[in-house]
Amino acid sequence: MSVPLLPPEAEALRGKPRHGENVVQRAGRVVRRAIASSPAAETAAVTEAAYAIQQPVTSGRQISVSSIRGGAGKSTVAALLALTYAHYRSDPVLAVEADPALGTLPHRLGAREVRWSGSDLAQIVDPAMLITDLTGYLLPFPGGGWLLPGSQGAIGTRLDIETYRVVMTSLRRYFATTVVDCETLPAEVARTALVTTQARVLVSPATPEGVVATRAVLDWVGGVHPGILPTTVVVVSHAAPDTGLDLRRAAEHLGIGGAVVLPLPYDRHLAAGGAIRTDLLGERTLQAAARIAAEVMNRAVSRTPGRRRTGAGAPTAAPGTSAPTSSGASASPGTSMTPGAPTPPPGPMPPTARPVPTARPAPAAPPAPAALPVPSVPPVPSAPPVLPSPAVSTAYGSPSGPGMPAPGPPR
Repeated sequence: MSVPLLPPEAEALRGKPRHGENVVQRAGRVVRRAIASSPAAETAAVTEAAYAIQQPVTSGRQISVSSIRGGAGKSTVAALLALTYAHYRSDPVLAVEADPALGTLPHRLGAREVRWSGSDLAQIVDPAMLITDLTGYLLPFPGGGWLLPGSQGAIGTRLDIETYRVVMTSLRRYFATTVVDCETLPAEVARTALVTTQARVLVSPATPEGVVATRAVLDWVGGVHPGILPTTVVVVSHAAPDTGLDLRRAAEHLGIGGAVVLPLPYDRHLAAGGAIRTDLLGERTLQAAARIAAEVMNRAVSRTPGRRRTGAGAPTAAPGTSAPTSSGASASPGTSMTPGAPTPPPGPMPPTARPVPTARPAPAAPPAPAALPVPSVPPVPSAPPVLPSPAVSTAYGSPSGPGMPAPGPPR
C-alpha cells in the first residue's frame, strides 16, 4: 500500500518554486559573460568535470553522505549528487535513504508517495533477480535514476546494521553508482557506511561553529582509519546568502589528511525546500554540484591518495601544490578537480559512447645494416579493455535532462 509523503492539506503550504538566482544576479551574470568571460576556460572546466563524472567503473561505486548534525544540508547534497550522476551517466544510478526517521531525500528527489522501504527490500531481494525485477520496488526520479526510501514516514522507524548490509551488498551489482543519505555521525549506520563505501561526503554548515565541529569529526575519522580521509570530500553548505565565513581559512582548517574542501553556494531554490528542479537552480549551484560530483567520483574510483583520473579515465599524478578553488579556498596537496588547475582540457565530448582506449601497436624496427637482415619487431598486442561487471555499463552517456550544464560552449 502506497503512503503519501505529504498530506493533502500540506500541499497548500508550499508556494511557487523560485529560481535559485534573483533577477539582478542573472542580469549581472549575463553582462559579465558578455564583457569579460572566457568561453574556452569555461568549456574546459565543464568538459573536465563531465569526463570525471562519466569515467568507467568495473564494479558498483557506493558514496556515503553524512554530517555532524541535522539541518546542515546533508539530504540536499545527496540529492544533488544523485541528480548529477543520473544526468551525466548512462548506467544505473541509485539513491538510498539510510536516514529513515522522517528523512527528506524522497521530498528532494520529487517523490509523492512511497510503498517499499529498505527494510522491506531486504526481505525480498534475491541474487537471481534481474534489474528489471528490482526496479519495480524502487521509485524513479528525474534523469533516469532510482530511489529507495528509508521508511514510509513513520516516526521511530529504525534501520539496523544487518538490514543496511543486506541491502547495500545485494544492490551493488545492479547499480554503477549508489549515493547513500546516511544518519548524522556518529550513528551506527553512518559509521558502517563510513568504512564500507568507496568515497564519503561530509557536509558542514558554513558557520564557524559548524567548521569547528566538522574538524573534530575529521580528527576522529582519521583516528579510526587514516585511509578514509584521502577519499573524503567536505562540502561547506551555505544556508544563507552571506554567512561571513572566510572560506579560505575554513578550507585550510578542514583540509587535513588528504580531504578536499568544496563550497556549495547559497541558492534560493534549494533554501525553499521541496523537490529540486535543476532548471531552477542557479548557475553557480550547477557548477558547484558538477565539481563536487566529479571530485567524489575521482576518489571513489581511484583510492590511491594523490592520484586522480582525467580525460577518458586514465589515472595521473595530482599536482604537488594546492590550487585555489572558485571561492578562493586552497585545496590540500593531492586533491583533484580544482577549478583553474593547469590540466589540459580533454577536448569536446562526443555524443555517443566512448570505449576505453587500447594501446597502439609499436612500429616495426628498421633492418640492421648487417649482412643478415634483422626481422621486424612484432606489434605489441593491444591492452585488454577493462571489463565491466555483468550488470554495470561502462559507457559514456550523453547528458540529458533539463538544467544541468552541458559540456559544450556556454550560451
